[in-house]
Amino acid sequence: MSVRASAFRHTARPVVLAAAVGGALLVLTACQDPAAQAEAQAAAQAQAGEAAADKAAVEFDAAFAAENWPLAKAHGDLILARHPDTAAAARIAPLHEQAGARAESIREDKRLAGLWTYNVEPVTGGTQLSAAIYTRDRVDSDGSGARPVRLIFRDHPSWGRSSYLVMEAGDFDCYGACRVAVTVDSAAPVRMAANRPDTDEAIAMFIDDERALWRMLDGAKALSVEYPVKAGGTRTAVFEVGGLDRARLAGWK
Repeated sequence: MSVRASAFRHTARPVVLAAAVGGALLVLTACQDPAAQAEAQAAAQAQAGEAAADKAAVEFDAAFAAENWPLAKAHGDLILARHPDTAAAARIAPLHEQAGARAESIREDKRLAGLWTYNVEPVTGGTQLSAAIYTRDRVDSDGSGARPVRLIFRDHPSWGRSSYLVMEAGDFDCYGACRVAVTVDSAAPVRMAANRPDTDEAIAMFIDDERALWRMLDGAKALSVEYPVKAGGTRTAVFEVGGLDRARLAGWK
């Protein structure tokens, strides 16, 4: 071995040893400083959270731009729940509120539309069309228990157009004629003529001016009808009419 090689060998050993000792001291120092270790860990977690929130925000932004409000709300819910303290969460918060409001409006519109039932039925002389809706709350008309009341608009080729209430139990005190109080939203009640046909086919009471009643529903959210019953007094049926598809009875004006 040359003198130079021998010298290098003797010099390298202390350097390697010093590096090893230094690394051990750094590890030992870190282990002996929990505060610094916790701070480093928190910083790493915060950085990971920001990255995850940014990734989720891309999906939120795409859904919001496409006006897919339910999906945008879902993505926003995830970001705000899992990464509430991130920059992405702060940025989307007001947009998430808008998406939530619009998603709720869509949900409510679908719910109201689903309350109506439409029927197209072949009958003698042509086709019968009808639109029907049940009361928001059940009504006890005779003390036997609360039951649904139904409002029906019917267009018959022979009998013409009509509007009437149908009960499942009890009876209307309107044989011959009576007047009922009809209220749209918060407007003042309107007194309208009605009659209970002398028939056992159904417990029905017709509101005579069906065209006026139909027009009253245009733009309305709720319709209530207060009517007399044979059990005594009056009852009130409330209908959430805002989801009516007026095109289903296109001939009505």
